Order: sequence, then structure tokens, then C-alpha cells
Amino acid sequence: MDRSRRPHSCSHATLEPIENTILVLRAKHPSWGARKLKARLEMLQPDVAWPAASTFGNILSRAGLTSPQKKRKRTTPCSEPFSLVTGPNQLWCMDFKGYFATGDGKRCDPFTITDAHSRYLIRCQIVSRMDLSQVRAICEAAMREYGVPARIRTDNGAPFAGTGLLGLSKLSLGWMKLGIVHERIQAGRPQQNGRHERMHRTLKEDTTKPPAASLRAQQSRFDNLPLRVQ
Repeated sequence: MDRSRRPHSCSHATLEPIENTILVLRAKHPSWGARKLKARLEMLQPDVAWPAASTFGNILSRAGLTSPQKKRKRTTPCSEPFSLVTGPNQLWCMDFKGYFATGDGKRCDPFTITDAHSRYLIRCQIVSRMDLSQVRAICEAAMREYGVPARIRTDNGAPFAGTGLLGLSKLSLGWMKLGIVHERIQAGRPQQNGRHERMHRTLKEDTTKPPAASLRAQQSRFDNLPLRVQ
């Protein structure tokens, strides 16, 4: 008589008491995920050989206690070829330098604008939030002072680009209405905005080593930078 080759037991199957304990704790804390449940049970019952966090997740999934992750919306790639820059105001480059802390522990987020041809530092302004209202106000002030550029080059982050049609955001839509072409570099290709990135390195070396004592003092350092930053 042929015997079934199916094993009598599964060495990696989770014991029912352990599974029940996980589900009971989850019922008490509905917002907790697998990692947090595992950490709490390991603290409460350190002598128990609790399974991996992935097994916790499988248990929650079988019990219908997980929801599928939302697919992250990505910015539409920009296929517009980059322009050849032969004169001033043909292309402005802009970006956030990357935050750091001033001497008093405050977060400092500089927003920068340069002219790609002359490398003129149009703006280096600390913002309290990297949002549409502050960036738009700085851009509008710069355009009133220096004129409207033909093109603006940025990365694909907010508030420069969006996840809707053609990657447009409220900011870039406003630029389009002014006749400005928005150039977006490819994700993970900061060298496509290389001159601006080089300026950021100089900015860091000349003004943040060490940082100023306060945001006001740091802004004063930015204001005293040479107008043409290599």
C-alpha cells in the first residue's frame, strides 16, 4: 500500500498558543504592526521563542487584520531635452541645499537659485517650511528683481513637481503661465544639475563649518556670500 509522503508535522509552523497570543495583543492595540507586536511580546515574555516579524505579518494577514499598501504615486518622467545655455536668464537652477542644525539646535533649510550661465547666486534664503507658499514667494521676488527666465531646472520633489498629469504642480503650472519651460532632472541624477550641486558644496564649505549660532546669523553668512559662487 502506498503511503502518503506528506509530513506529519511542519517544523516551521507557528504553534497555536503563540498565534493566539499575537492576535489577542493585536486586538488590544489595533494600530500596531508586526514589528511593534513582536517587540512588545519579547519584552513581556522574553523566555518564549517568538517567530520572525514576517511571520507575525503572515498571522495578521491570515486573520484579515492587514490592509494592502497603497501604491506610491510617482512623478511623471520629464522627457523634455535640456536646453543649451548660452546667455544669462536662459536657465535658472533651484533646489534645497539640505538641512543642518545651527548652533542653537534649530533646523536650517536653505533654498537656493542660481543663473546657470553666469553662476550668479540669485537667492540663498532660509525657509521655515519647504512648501509652495514660501518657495513661490521667493521665486516671485527674484523674478521682479532679475526678470523672468526662459527655463527653470529642478529635481522632481515637492513643491517643484507633482504626481498628476505631466508631473505638474501648482508651482510649475504658474511658471508655465509665465511662459517658463520647466526642466526636471531624472531621479537619482543630481549631476544633471551639476553646477548648482557644485555651488552647494562651496556653500557648505564657506558658511556651515561650523554652522552659525542662530538662523539669523546663518542667513547673514548667506547674504555675505560672493554673488558668483563656484
